[in-house]
Amino acid sequence: MSLLAFQKYMQVQLRQQSWLSLAQLQYTGDWLNRLYQGGYWRKVEMYLIPAIRQATPQADGLLDGLLNELNGLNHAALESINVVQQRAGAAIDHSALQAEQLRAAIDTFCAALLQRLEKEERELFALARKVIVGEAWFAIAYQFLAHDARAQEARRGKAQVLPFVLPVPLSAPGTPAGAAETAGSDGTSADDALPAIPQPLRAQA
Repeated sequence: MSLLAFQKYMQVQLRQQSWLSLAQLQYTGDWLNRLYQGGYWRKVEMYLIPAIRQATPQADGLLDGLLNELNGLNHAALESINVVQQRAGAAIDHSALQAEQLRAAIDTFCAALLQRLEKEERELFALARKVIVGEAWFAIAYQFLAHDARAQEARRGKAQVLPFVLPVPLSAPGTPAGAAETAGSDGTSADDALPAIPQPLRAQA
């Protein structure tokens, strides 16, 4: 849902512009990086995959092949982030940025991660249901819950919020506080959910 919301929002914005400012590019790059990191370092890779390996060592060959495909999709998404980063560098040199090029990079990014999610659903999760049984699922669930608790605590400290939340305009002078705000998915206001003006992108594989 985060990926689709981000993709739809950017498509609407880019249809209305032929070029973007450096601040807009950095904002876009920041959200691409957040969505990528939120996908790559997910609980599936940290807890579920090790549990599959432990449950069925003989399936390592099959699992490794699947993980190579998933990592390839991750790489395609990362390349799209690098395209945005390069465009931001060109903008600094006062080169015109074509919105069509940025939209293509965003579409490639979203398509790669959505394809990864679909492949996990059809193949990785199907394998997990076959080989993980009984109380092992409770141990995995506990790890997931503990991870969520740590992530929530980190968000409080860093004010880094997912999923993607649409920007909202600031209230005009005299407007009651909160009139232009909408509630975020985690109970905070949309103003709280919006990232600050981002620093230059630092994407990592």
